[in-house]
Amino acid sequence: MNLVSTDRDSNGLMMKRVIVLAFASVMALVPRCSLFADEGQVFSLLIRTLRTTQDASVQASLLQGMLRGLEGRRDVVAPDSWGSLQEALLKSENALVRERTIALAQVFGDQAAVERALSTVMDPSQTLSQRRDALGRLLNQQNREASNLLVKLMDDPEMRIDAIRGYAVVENPDAVNVLLTRFSSLDATQQRAAVETLASRTVYAESLLDAIQRGRVSREQIPSHVARSLSEMLGAPFTAVYGEVRVVAEDRTKLIAKYKALCNPDAIAAADAARGRAIYQRTCAACHTLYGEGGQVGPDLTGSNRANLDYILLNSVDPSYDVPDAYKTVSVLTVDGRSVNGVLAEEDATRIILKTAEQPRVVIAKRDIEQRRVSPNSMMPEGQLDQMKPQEVLDLIKYLRTTRQVELVQ
Repeated sequence: MNLVSTDRDSNGLMMKRVIVLAFASVMALVPRCSLFADEGQVFSLLIRTLRTTQDASVQASLLQGMLRGLEGRRDVVAPDSWGSLQEALLKSENALVRERTIALAQVFGDQAAVERALSTVMDPSQTLSQRRDALGRLLNQQNREASNLLVKLMDDPEMRIDAIRGYAVVENPDAVNVLLTRFSSLDATQQRAAVETLASRTVYAESLLDAIQRGRVSREQIPSHVARSLSEMLGAPFTAVYGEVRVVAEDRTKLIAKYKALCNPDAIAAADAARGRAIYQRTCAACHTLYGEGGQVGPDLTGSNRANLDYILLNSVDPSYDVPDAYKTVSVLTVDGRSVNGVLAEEDATRIILKTAEQPRVVIAKRDIEQRRVSPNSMMPEGQLDQMKPQEVLDLIKYLRTTRQVELVQ
């Protein structure tokens, strides 16, 4: 079966690319594919196809399909004849083909490819994208050597966020000391990432709680969604230090009335939508898209009923009031103690992919899942408005009710 046309006119070339990209997309769904008896047949077909074409763009697309199909997997046995094909592809003049070949070899357990990836991570002459991708693959394969490099990457401003988040993926005995010792020198975005990482594992979270108690991390530096997670993870000891993580459903009507009185027509008219946009970016943009910008964990707000104050307040005060299944929180505890909360983006026979407030794509192999549950709660944290000053609430509401984008004021 030859998947690649040899047509060289412009229409034939375009059609060939479409066919290959479509096939590569199917390969990204390998674990779900029922067209073949097993995964080995799928990859054997891909390898035969890779051998029959000299078109680098076709090769790159097929390699990417294989990588997507194996994302989140470990200990994958290389298909027959991969070794000779790997040698040929590594001689390609196309950098993308070489990079993806190395990435696949790494997934297949090739030690030379692993060493090359470790070198790429630490090489500032490589592109930032290459370094991040290499680190991500190594950590997803639970590579301890890569985890041990994180302390050095903390000194690299371009890789610091990746290093901070990397401590969540692989448990590291040095993580708590590294993150808390440097906490005060991190910027606000990095501090938030550090808090989220320290809340990802019970062994880390206990030290974070001690840091809150000692004043090394302030209560205000704990986002609402992290506080909810820590409350479930640590229980009474967390509540004793942080205070109750209030369930707003019980006094929803009272709170909505309070904010509705605050957001009277005169106060809204005097509010500043530009300042509100800055507040939105700090509190909402990680999960929601508005005017084409932002995250995709929660619904796109651009076309929502934002002109209606009651609608905005209900969804802000009690986001778990009426949650569609697609936005319910999925909580996963891995066999090595990592806690991940997000919404389900994809699932197949071997893995799940979550969208979290911290990362748009977290791949978890099903073999690594100890516990999984679906909560009726929204990923959107409760009590966000309670943490704002009255003027900030007014500015945010004014921005949310706009009909076109406004200039950003920091």
